[in-house]
Amino acid sequence: MADQRNGNGRPANGNAAGAGNPYEINLNIFSTRLQALYSHWRDHKADFWGSSDVISIATPPTSEDLRYLKSSALNTWLLGYEFPETIMVFTTKQIHFLCSQKKASLLEVVKKSARDSIGVEIFMHVKAKNDNGTTQMDDIVRAIIAQCRSDGVEAPIVGSIAKEAPEGNLLETWAEKLKKSSLQLSDITNGLSSLFAVKDLGELTNVKKAAYLTASAMKFFVVPTLEKIIDDEKKVTHSSLMDDTEKAILEPTRVKVKLKAANVDICYPPIFQSGDNFDLRPSASSNDDYLHYDSASVIICALGSRYSSYCSNIARTFLIDSTAMQSKAYEVLLKAHEAAISALKPGNNANSVYQAALTVVEREAPELAANLTRSAGTGIGLEFRESGFTLNPRNDRVLKAGMVFNVTLGFQNLQTQIKGSKTQKFSLLLADTVIITDGGNEVATALSSKAVKDVAYSFNDDEEEEEQPKVKAESNEPDSIYSKATLRSDNHEMSKEELRRQHQAELARQKNEEIVRRLAGGGSGTGDGRSSMKTSSDLIAYKNVDQKNEAILLPIYGSMVPFHIAAVKSVSSQQDTNRTSIIRVIFNVPGIPFTPQDASTLKDQGAIYLKEVSFRSKDSRHIVDISAMIKKLRRNVLARESEKAERATLVSQQKLIVAGNKFKPIRLSDLQIRPVFGGRGRKLPGTLEAHANGFRYSTSRQDERIDIMYDNIKHAFFQPAEKEMITLLHFHLHNHIMVRNKKTKDVQFYVEVMELVALAGGRRSAYDPDEIEEEQRERERKNKISMDFQNFVNRVHDLWGQPQFKGLDLEFDQPLRELGFHGVPHKASVFIVPTSSCLVELIETPFMVVTLSEIEIVNLERVGLGQKNFDMAIVFKDFKRDVLRIDSIPSASLDGIKEWLDTTDIKYYESRLNMNWRAILKTITDDPQHFIDEGGWEFLNLEASDSESADSEDSDQGYEPSDAEPESESEDDDSGSESLVESDEDEEEESDEDLEEEEGKTWEELEREASNADRERESDSEDERQRRKIKNYGKSRAGPSFSAPKRMKR
Repeated sequence: MADQRNGNGRPANGNAAGAGNPYEINLNIFSTRLQALYSHWRDHKADFWGSSDVISIATPPTSEDLRYLKSSALNTWLLGYEFPETIMVFTTKQIHFLCSQKKASLLEVVKKSARDSIGVEIFMHVKAKNDNGTTQMDDIVRAIIAQCRSDGVEAPIVGSIAKEAPEGNLLETWAEKLKKSSLQLSDITNGLSSLFAVKDLGELTNVKKAAYLTASAMKFFVVPTLEKIIDDEKKVTHSSLMDDTEKAILEPTRVKVKLKAANVDICYPPIFQSGDNFDLRPSASSNDDYLHYDSASVIICALGSRYSSYCSNIARTFLIDSTAMQSKAYEVLLKAHEAAISALKPGNNANSVYQAALTVVEREAPELAANLTRSAGTGIGLEFRESGFTLNPRNDRVLKAGMVFNVTLGFQNLQTQIKGSKTQKFSLLLADTVIITDGGNEVATALSSKAVKDVAYSFNDDEEEEEQPKVKAESNEPDSIYSKATLRSDNHEMSKEELRRQHQAELARQKNEEIVRRLAGGGSGTGDGRSSMKTSSDLIAYKNVDQKNEAILLPIYGSMVPFHIAAVKSVSSQQDTNRTSIIRVIFNVPGIPFTPQDASTLKDQGAIYLKEVSFRSKDSRHIVDISAMIKKLRRNVLARESEKAERATLVSQQKLIVAGNKFKPIRLSDLQIRPVFGGRGRKLPGTLEAHANGFRYSTSRQDERIDIMYDNIKHAFFQPAEKEMITLLHFHLHNHIMVRNKKTKDVQFYVEVMELVALAGGRRSAYDPDEIEEEQRERERKNKISMDFQNFVNRVHDLWGQPQFKGLDLEFDQPLRELGFHGVPHKASVFIVPTSSCLVELIETPFMVVTLSEIEIVNLERVGLGQKNFDMAIVFKDFKRDVLRIDSIPSASLDGIKEWLDTTDIKYYESRLNMNWRAILKTITDDPQHFIDEGGWEFLNLEASDSESADSEDSDQGYEPSDAEPESESEDDDSGSESLVESDEDEEEESDEDLEEEEGKTWEELEREASNADRERESDSEDERQRRKIKNYGKSRAGPSFSAPKRMKR
């Protein structure tokens, strides 16, 4: 039956209901909104409704989870209730309902209203309780085709909500029926969003009631509760505050509101945050930490309530003994929030709202612009976030009276000068529900004040007075940059390049301030970027010696002496002129170059060691076999110890909670995995399952199984096959996991969408029927695979939307192909694509995933001077992490890359030379103060360096490109900014063989190689000195004559 939790209250008039039926449909509202639906569909068919001739709405079964679906929203909007497991089909002259008998009885009353209002006939198709409705679906499909033909449409298009995957037997059968029919499918999500955007009087009344309840809960429950906790110095967790506030909303009388509790619900569990752990995203949740209210603390509270299914939202920030910097930041945020609300007027564009807020921040405190949230909120109504009405710089939709918005604005990741684990980092957030009216707007949640005097609390006057001198020094800083920000915002006639240049200058200033804060404490990043060597345990001579004990037996003076295989450095065999074979075993001995030194070899340095031993034999076959056995045993032991060392560095993770009978795991079958499991035999496809707290991938082999926990996923990507051969899901992890014996942070599951077909007769004609049929099969296979992956992603998104996963902020990101470019990050040229939060390459191995928030700067090298391509060097905030180089990017992609970097607020520089980044970063970390004093990264600024005089030569000396190596990276390069990284998979077997050959060299061979290398260096020394002289001269001059030395050929 209809879901009363989401239902509207009983209307006062125009009701119709069956005898004894508690559900009543308001026929007046039904008629009015049905007319609005058909009118909007007819007027905007091509713009928003996907040119659909038929509309199909399939509502899934009920769920205990709090979720927002457009199908449920249409049910509530049109009929007043949600009708789960019901299919509605709208044609130009007919409406078909497929549902159970009880729902059909309730819907019978709307037949006359539909006929009288717009002349549409309603047909009921009733299915039995355990029937999947196939017969009724066939009748509906035939009726659709017949109706469209009568309208002159031979190939009808059926519009549906593409993002809502079918759930349950009824909806899955209907989706399959549409696919197999001759009907075309399109997406009508934008049409429904536009239809719901402008609310009528009844809807606005529901929004106002919900907003009044929300504001009352904040004013009469949250604020007094927080004040009492702070006054009494109680220890209360965020989660307990969440539970108490939810109960208060569900009982409106507790917050002095006279609304029926049956019509009230929450939009999401209330959010409380304090300390140094803040998340301003809508998916945030209240954790189990205690409420932190020490001096200079910040408390954020956000809550939302629904009345008759219509949503409202409010968020407030409370300051406890705030510093001057915190107070100023809040005042700027309050002005920006008010400016955004003021811009919500009929006729304005949606992007003008965010621009109004941004203008205030750039004028009042330009140093905070980088910390401003990327949007000013979204539309709100039956859905908490109405798609298509986000208040960001890219949305140019026109605002209209009757629209309702959740205006949300905040500063994230701000820092104070107070050194403390819980007060150094903080964020600020404000949100209100705003209704656009004919004359402007109305703040529906204005009952709860956000003025500074009402949210700032002072409990320690003495400490506040001590902080005054510090604050003045901070407040002087923005004044020096005021004119620059004003010029940028007021000059509307600047070119795109000038605006980008000014934005980059602002980013440079912010980046230098950020690096001052980061390096002031002596740190250079978040991670150490290096792993320590693990010492091996003592070698053991076994009593019972055999291959199981990993030892070799050597006859020495008539006795069989055991040696553990770990003591063997290399073994080789050869045949001399007397037809006798020699086997030579070299041991690990202290003092030999390139020999790893650990505790077992250093503790007995005074002892006598056996360096090598040789044996002769006339049985050459036996010598070869023994040599091969020793090599194999050594290789296996080294591989096992390497895997053991890798596993020892892994971070322990929670165990997978397998879904039980109540929760059926979400499955995606016939997938391959990268990195591969390895081993002999054919690679088997496996199945990926989404369980309660993680994914599990397994094949038919019992030892081929891996688990990926949700809390270990850093980024998730879904990339459908467009110009590639595979459709894939890719997971980039926080911590390494083991795939068989390989340690990795990237795991990928994929399906090949096309099969390689060998053409026996050479090139075939484009009109060949077999060829046409084969192409059709490939297209169908590709579409089916994409649909299966999309359904899996949608269902996992619904799972991740549950409250327990909100803190993880998990979602599948999709690469933006239109922003992609070709480059060489490793060995081969690949297509590199940005996403909303990363820069990725997911087709060729090794994969590349770069998190944008971890990037310090980007340096574009070898730019200009008629070059056909250039290089990109990505410097990370962790200076101990190697710089990532992407070589050989076509120059045609330069403008697009600069525009993308500027849009994502990443500071970039351009240079004519390749830099020695390892030396540069070492100079910075060794003397960060000198780096800061010399202008930070501005030594990379090409325009600034060209305009300086020769006197500035000394100041840039620490950051000059390396003179000891060529400027380009070839495949044999081993420079500090290594771009050609050897793949472990490709070189694994070769490295073992090479190691054995090199390890067998004697002192005489090593000395011979060293002397040869010296002679080669001497022959090139004169040319090298001349090249360095020219290069250094070129750096001290502004002219371009010597600024682009020759690059080595690749």
